[in-house]
Amino acid sequence: MSEVNLQDWVGKTEQVKDRIYLTPVRALALTLDHPQLAVEEGAPLPEIWHWLYFLPLVAQSEIGVDGHPRRGGFLPPIALERRMWASGRLVFYQDVRIGEEITKTSEILKISEKEGKAGKMVFVTVKHSISSARGVAIDEEQNIVYLPMPKTYVPAPPNPAPEDLAWQEEYAVDPVLLFRFSALTFNAHRIHYDINYAAEVEKYPGLVVHGPLQALLLLESARKKNPGRKPAHYEFRAVRPLFAFDQVRLGGRSRSDGGHDLYAINTEGNMTMQATVSWR
Repeated sequence: MSEVNLQDWVGKTEQVKDRIYLTPVRALALTLDHPQLAVEEGAPLPEIWHWLYFLPLVAQSEIGVDGHPRRGGFLPPIALERRMWASGRLVFYQDVRIGEEITKTSEILKISEKEGKAGKMVFVTVKHSISSARGVAIDEEQNIVYLPMPKTYVPAPPNPAPEDLAWQEEYAVDPVLLFRFSALTFNAHRIHYDINYAAEVEKYPGLVVHGPLQALLLLESARKKNPGRKPAHYEFRAVRPLFAFDQVRLGGRSRSDGGHDLYAINTEGNMTMQATVSWR
């Protein structure tokens, strides 16, 4: 850490192109048991499904021990061993359509160091702008947190979900779902599929459900409860780990502004992710 000036990475940019191919959309629709989803050229891509594209394509020799690409590419070479996607914010201006070429322009907006209960933490905020030939479709900010490796697993304090939820539904998570989502997003982080690594190295009691998968499931639950409505803004924050052995519930309630608060809830009734959605 002392040999690297992290602020030198602030303002760094990169631009990559991709195309909304059919196969990943079909694969995710079937993984989520949405076989009825219209998957054809020209159809709108469901919101946040752009995470199926712009994948982290690096050589096997460039992968670190945790399964992530080695540090020091676009993201700064932070020495703390643990890396997690802590939260995100998205604004949707128009549809991205299946079959069209899209461009992602990324910029590191901020790097901040903090002291927490687990020791030093580093937060990196990255902005992504997704556009097509028709203009900007999505603005997104991701907050990535780096943490030291723990000596043992310490559960977070209880944070029970609200009792006045307008809807709740159970959702089955298991290692097969985690593997398929990892494959679709080309995410090789071993906490999602390698139980020995997850338990022995990162000290988790089980395989960890991806934060982006929880965010996706929450938004899909809200869309199902609000047919015909399209998200305008979506924000999510991970608040405690969710594991493949958990009995997961997805729930939501209305907000005074017409949007919804959303919650992923574990077996003990504690929130693992909180989110908000507003509609176009």
